[in-house]
Amino acid sequence: MKTISRFQRSMLVAITLAGLLSACDSSTATETSPTTSTPAAPSPAAVPPTADARPPTLAKTQGWLQIFSGIAPAGAVHVQLAVTSNPDIGQYVSDGSGRSLYRFDKDTNTPPTSTCTGQCAATWPPLTVARGQSVFAAGVDPQLVGFIERGDGSCQITIGGWPVYYFSKDKTPGDLLGQGVGGTWFAVTPTGGKALRK
Repeated sequence: MKTISRFQRSMLVAITLAGLLSACDSSTATETSPTTSTPAAPSPAAVPPTADARPPTLAKTQGWLQIFSGIAPAGAVHVQLAVTSNPDIGQYVSDGSGRSLYRFDKDTNTPPTSTCTGQCAATWPPLTVARGQSVFAAGVDPQLVGFIERGDGSCQITIGGWPVYYFSKDKTPGDLLGQGVGGTWFAVTPTGGKALRK
């Protein structure tokens, strides 16, 4: 029987631990469609702006992240996506507290890649999700929701492959001060597109 050296054993342990400690583990993403779910631990997350009579269902799993359709139940540790409407630009995606979400034209969706780092990310903070949280999508197809691992190891939500962000100058729900900034930042639609003036 073949035996392994102490060095080989140490390398195997290091590789295993590195895989377990990976923040996003997006490289091993898989998708499943189970029909049942278990509520997670309590969270201080805000109540989403709209109600949905249907109970949420687990629609997709990417790596460790569970993505549900619908509104998060009370006590769920989660990130909520919802659809908001504006008379000038139509429908766009917001978070559970009604804060607007944006996409950046210099990013890519195939493959999903964020180019906004450093000072850019201070002005346009990415919407992130952490291990132990789930994503709930109300009005957004959960099959279009995913995440990427950023350079700092955080996990950024994507819609239609496009990484999504807040704008630091938006202070209240419904603010859209980032719309059209630099001709490259736009509120993100439920399919990942750009919300444009009608």
